[in-house]
This record gives sequence, C-alpha cells and structure tokens, in this order.
Amino acid sequence: MELRQLEYFVAVAEERNFTRAAERVRISQSGVSAQIRRLERELGAELFDRSSRAVALTVAGKAALGPARAALAAAGAVGRAVGEVTGLLRGRLRVGMVLGCTVTPLFDALAAFHRAHPGVEIALLEGNSDRLVEGVRAGTVDLALVGTATTAPDGLEELTIISERLVVAVPAGHPLARQRRVTLRDLAAHPIVCMPSGTGLRTAFDLACAAQDLRPVIALQAGAADAVADLAARGLGVAVLSESMAAGHDDRLTARLVDDVDTPVMLALVWKSGQSNSAVRELLHHSRRAFAGPAPA
Repeated sequence: MELRQLEYFVAVAEERNFTRAAERVRISQSGVSAQIRRLERELGAELFDRSSRAVALTVAGKAALGPARAALAAAGAVGRAVGEVTGLLRGRLRVGMVLGCTVTPLFDALAAFHRAHPGVEIALLEGNSDRLVEGVRAGTVDLALVGTATTAPDGLEELTIISERLVVAVPAGHPLARQRRVTLRDLAAHPIVCMPSGTGLRTAFDLACAAQDLRPVIALQAGAADAVADLAARGLGVAVLSESMAAGHDDRLTARLVDDVDTPVMLALVWKSGQSNSAVRELLHHSRRAFAGPAPA
C-alpha cells in the first residue's frame, strides 16, 4: 500500500468523480483508476460503487476513508516536523479558493511564500465556499479563501479580507435604477440573477430574504460575478452582487445598495483552530502583509 494510492482514493471519494480527482492530483484518469484498482486488490474489497454515473463509496470505502485521511495527515506531519528542526519547510500546502477568484493579494501572498519556502509544493483547489469549508474541517484543505455571511464556521478560525453590503445592479433604463432607495422587497419583485447556493453572497442574500419572509424568483444563476453582471446587462434579470463586484461594471450597470439589508458579504481566509502546520502559519503571515497593502508614505 502506497501513500499515493491513499491520496488518489481520498481525492476520488471527495470529488465523487474520477476525472475531477485526476485533475486535482495532476495525473491521468487512467492512472488514478489503475492505482485504485491495485489498492482494492490489496485490500480485498471494492472501495467504490461504479454502477452509476455518480461515483459512490461502498461500505468498505466508507470504513477506509477516515484512516486514509489520517495516514496522509501523519505523513505530512513527519515532513513538517523535520522541516521545523532543520529550519527548512517542506511538504505540500493545499490552498482552496472560491471559483472565479480574482483577488490578486492572495496570489501575491502565494508568490511571496513560494520565494521564501521553495521546498513546499503549493496545490490550488477551486470550489464553492461550503465545499471548501468542509475540506478545511476534514483536513483535505489546509487554508481556504471563502465567501461567507457569518462569523468563522464552527471549529475554524478566520481572517476577514473584505466585508461589504449587498447591492442590486441593473441597466440604466430599469425601474430600480430610477429609485434612490431600494429595499429587499423592491428587489424581490423582479426576476433575479445571482450566484448559486454554497457561495457567500448567496448565503447573505438568502438569510436576508428569510428574515423578511420573502421568496424571490431566482431566474438565473452563475458562479462568477462577471457572468452575473453580463446576464443583468442583457436584461435577463436583476443582479445581486457585493459593492466591489458591481463597481467593475459601472459603465453599463447602475448599482444601488439594498437599503434594509445589513447582513454583510465577507471574503475570509479560514483554517483549523489550533493550527500546528508551520506552512499554514507562514502563508497566513504573508497573507496578512499582502492584504494589508503597501505601507503609507
């Protein structure tokens, strides 16, 4: 039994798809399938039910998942322990980020970290915020940049990067563009274009609607803010965005704060409480510097 086989097994179990798992571990799908078949022969049991389009764990697979994660975490801890003694960080750092991320300070932090610690391999994983948070909890993601509408998720710590209010963004001729004050009820009277469930912005919007017992019609959903804005600009619905998301489209959309919604849309780095991983602590150090921006003259 090899560690790479366990890594591939965990990747398929979490992605529920051999193709996505292969992209995640950066080898061919056939390579992932072959190694998992070899692992199954060694264990004497099938780990996945392959009878349907969606890959599912068998009873044996469910039993193996926890120990496999623990084995991978222990192997990583060995390298980190030696690195701390020698003063050289090694190993792999798994960083999650929301789909369509264009937050350049995160990339600046990763570049600074790489220059300081070239012995650490950085793996970037994209996903929606809910999925990334679960990955951090499970230990398959070390640190993640996620959208949220609440304080730090249970068991995790956070560094808030951005906290903004919800806005409605519409073309110049739309009735809401002529209103100086837009309420959530005004917004809910129109078809809405928004991000999908599991994103921080959608969570903030859903919480605000639930608080006022409103059930708006979500006409279209898109995972990237630019796509939401493009759909609204073409008259397919009213865009719900954050302030900074809408600011990039002020040449074609008029943005109005949703006046009676105080639930913020936040972008935050999250990691496990009591983090002992030196690489995570180092990346947090570089992240704080990158997001703080240049010092004033």
